[in-house]
Amino acid sequence: MTSPERAFVQAHLDDLHADLDAWLRIPSISADPAHAGDVAASAEWLAGALRRTGFPVVEIWPTPGAPAVYAEWPSADDGAPVALVYGHHDVQPVDPLELWEYPPFEPTRVETPDGPELHARGAIDDKGNVAFHLLGIRAHLAATGRDTPAVTVKLLVEGEEESGSPHFADLLRERADRLACDVVVVSDTGMAAPDVPSAVVAMRGLADAEIALRGPAVDLHSGSFGGGVPNPLHAMAELLAALHDDQGRVTLPGFYEKVRPLTDRERELMARVPFDEAAWLAGPAASRATAGEAGFSTLERIGARPTAEVNGMWGGYTGPGHKTIVPAEAHAKLTFRLVADQRPEDVGPLLRQWVDERVPEGIVAEVHTPPGGVSPCASDLDSPHMGALLRAIGQAFDTAPDDVLFTREGGSGPEADLVEVLGAPLVFLGAGLPTDRIHSPNERVLLPMLYRGAEAAAHLWRELAAR
Repeated sequence: MTSPERAFVQAHLDDLHADLDAWLRIPSISADPAHAGDVAASAEWLAGALRRTGFPVVEIWPTPGAPAVYAEWPSADDGAPVALVYGHHDVQPVDPLELWEYPPFEPTRVETPDGPELHARGAIDDKGNVAFHLLGIRAHLAATGRDTPAVTVKLLVEGEEESGSPHFADLLRERADRLACDVVVVSDTGMAAPDVPSAVVAMRGLADAEIALRGPAVDLHSGSFGGGVPNPLHAMAELLAALHDDQGRVTLPGFYEKVRPLTDRERELMARVPFDEAAWLAGPAASRATAGEAGFSTLERIGARPTAEVNGMWGGYTGPGHKTIVPAEAHAKLTFRLVADQRPEDVGPLLRQWVDERVPEGIVAEVHTPPGGVSPCASDLDSPHMGALLRAIGQAFDTAPDDVLFTREGGSGPEADLVEVLGAPLVFLGAGLPTDRIHSPNERVLLPMLYRGAEAAAHLWRELAAR
């Protein structure tokens, strides 16, 4: 099958390749202050690319951190819907550098049996996902013969997503009048597989915490004092081991109180997504076994259920040889992934109470939970915006809208802020794959997925206008 949108995309792939080659060379690592100039350069590059594409309004919005880029292309049609595309132009750090097969900021094309891949940091997360919109809107205009899009298209591309979006909610509130829209199109996700057209319909939230346990005032000789005073590392090990019960459930009282249960329909839709657990273990998970909450599938555990994870634990002596001590203190970092109706600000009080009830005598506990966190978010499966998205993806993948599957993203982002501040519903259009190694060495994008993404975006503007 073909379409005017597809024909235009296929005829202009070199434009997409050239854009990515230039943009991916900018090491816009927002977490590293040494790269602040590169993040600013990334914003400047994107602003120039949007102007070349034809957007009549393009602005760089400063924040106390890294700049965001805003663009707007109004539709000439009275009463046309307004769509806001969200993405980000900052990227993750590249450590450990020695594990990269190709330099992370020298985009390298690799031919594979599945098609050409492009290897670089940010290839899909999220510069590739943003870049396909530049080609997509041109394809929409060419296919429809219009001078302006069928819907007013706005873009907001932030520069601090990989650093937790610390200034994003304030930016939304400050610019809410400019960002007003009927629907938000999030392009920071992906699909289940190259041959499985799908749409993300939910993302989990995030709350993080750090626990410090302090015992003796200083490190003590383990021969003279071991067995006679409490050991903070022993206490921490016992504490963290008690974080889950034997069914894999988080033991914080009240943790599940607000969790919205999965409906039978939602579980059936998730079960339709092809999932080879053995291949997942051997590939993206790189794990010897699955684990988690009893009564739920692996896909449900990683996309639709709340979790608690120990991210790190340290204390005492870890250098070469041995040092026979009872350490003075122990530390641990935890993160909690949250699902619909849970709130990140609720986690801190639950954790503090849980820790206080479990620390042994002689150990002083401190629990630090940074303000903010990330709220979970979800799309309405039956909204007209979702219908338009499914039709657009179906056309790009030569399949019926009813055959487009629904997936859930286990990660977290600032999408809930868009909903809460702007009051607009979300849909997700992304071209990433579970095998793209985002946040890891050797990040890549399967280029035909970007081509499909550009075509789907071109169809989406027409479908949203027609709804």
